[in-house]
Amino acid sequence: MTLQTMTAVVVCGYDALLPERGVAALVGDRQIALFRTYDGSVFALGNQDPVSGANVMSRGIVGSRGDVPTVASPMFKQVYDLRTGVCLDDPELVIPAYPVNVVDGQVIVGD
Repeated sequence: MTLQTMTAVVVCGYDALLPERGVAALVGDRQIALFRTYDGSVFALGNQDPVSGANVMSRGIVGSRGDVPTVASPMFKQVYDLRTGVCLDDPELVIPAYPVNVVDGQVIVGD
């Protein structure tokens, strides 16, 4: 699974992301869900739940399966890999995953 491409955009400060919580952001015309895990990693997925079609992934439950950081849909509880957007319960379901970096305390989504 490859990451989606988009122009790099500063979205927020790193400190605005609370550990194990999601935040929604509008980047251009795309709704993005940002997640910060307890180890300090930051991930960016599309905010739209592929099953319900609702833009709610930022409200999902952050966790892990083994060494895989995950988010569970708040609608029907499918679990997605935060790194790739692939559903661990049904690999045919995929949420777009975007490159994300933290530079000088700022969260940057895109290439």
